[in-house]
Amino acid sequence: MGFAQIVGGTRHVFPDLRALLACATPFRSGDALAGVAAESAAQRVAAQRALADLPLSHFLHEAVVPYEDDEVTRLILDRHDAAAFAPVAHLTVGGFRDWLLAEADGAAISALAPGLTPEMVAGLTKICRLQDLVAIAAKCRVTTRFRNTLGLPGTLSIRLQPNDPVDDPKGIAAQVLDGLLLGAGDAVIGVNPATDNVDNLCRVLGLLDAVRDRYAIPTQSCVLAHVTTTMLAMERGAPVDLVFQSIGGTQGLNTSFGVSLSVLREAHEAALALKRGTVGDNVMYFETGQGSALSANAHHGVDQQTLEVRAYAVAREFRPLLVNSVVGFIGPEYLYDGKQIIRAGLEDHCAGKLLGLPMGVDVCYTNHAEADQDDMDALLTLLGVAGVTYVMGVPGADDTMLAYQSTSFHDGLYARAALGKKPAPEFAAWLERMGLAERTPEALPAPMTVAGLL
Repeated sequence: MGFAQIVGGTRHVFPDLRALLACATPFRSGDALAGVAAESAAQRVAAQRALADLPLSHFLHEAVVPYEDDEVTRLILDRHDAAAFAPVAHLTVGGFRDWLLAEADGAAISALAPGLTPEMVAGLTKICRLQDLVAIAAKCRVTTRFRNTLGLPGTLSIRLQPNDPVDDPKGIAAQVLDGLLLGAGDAVIGVNPATDNVDNLCRVLGLLDAVRDRYAIPTQSCVLAHVTTTMLAMERGAPVDLVFQSIGGTQGLNTSFGVSLSVLREAHEAALALKRGTVGDNVMYFETGQGSALSANAHHGVDQQTLEVRAYAVAREFRPLLVNSVVGFIGPEYLYDGKQIIRAGLEDHCAGKLLGLPMGVDVCYTNHAEADQDDMDALLTLLGVAGVTYVMGVPGADDTMLAYQSTSFHDGLYARAALGKKPAPEFAAWLERMGLAERTPEALPAPMTVAGLL
């Protein structure tokens, strides 16, 4: 089935849903690289108008990646909840946008989530301005629990990211101390390992768990190794709180990551069996990023933002504690500059929240992108207004292991102070008990030194 729209006296034709979604996407370098971007601003406007008039129900009858070829497509369509979809089944994409901005409240959006497909949500975000993406996401309520409660209204959590280029325990411990002093770590204390092997994973997990246990910190730890490495660590009895994995929106992309739905299901079940959570059992942590499917040559001619949202269908299958769009990490080949990164971050957050996910965003860029910390300040502030679940906390905003620029512990404090946000309640109470609520060195208890953390 084709689609057409007349703009400026020219009739623009889009042969299928895949082309319509791609041409309606606000410009970004990755779609141009893939050869799927609109050829002109007029064509983009025509596609957006045609998309706005498209019934939401159409997305249930035309797949952008063939059902028979892709397990992600099968997951999306087989898990679709018709009863949850019924309240908006009569709407077009444009009508859905209007309903979300005007009538919908948090309870209605939460109930709707199982009835929405990623392609519906991707289509919606393509016809939204930035203020729409902020306003819609701010209505969404997604709460998850493991050792604390994330996503409550009025909270902004921070992942403490103590990465070290050689996984040096002293380097990791020093960064953990720095982050805790500055109120970070309620989302997770999560290390990206420099070396992905089970011995190193067990060593770093042991360090993080010893710190958490010694000071009775109501949070969770994670070493962001490959899911199969984490399963080996669980077999050895390592203290695994959360299972991490990068995921994507096509079967081919997930295969390139070395995972499948069955592997993720096995890991999820193994983590649940450990019963390490004290207030909940959300045990998975997923990361995603626009452009990853193109870099793996697994995009099927679909635009990168639609594929990003399809990854969220994989995530919600496993009730994760955390999902993170590493929005600017993949590089300027996919998101060229600050403007593209800002929009993509707001799109990803809004789409994830509509699909019922505890969405965080790594507000970040690589050093060869046309972006700087001013752009990150703008995105961080907009995400804070939009109710983002969590952001990253990196010493000095400079990750020396992954070699990219993110947000610092101080940036998290700025966002909380400027927007009246607090940490997760259990973590906030712990900060008070430890004399860290003021986040000053003078308030640090004497035993809690770098030496004491090792």
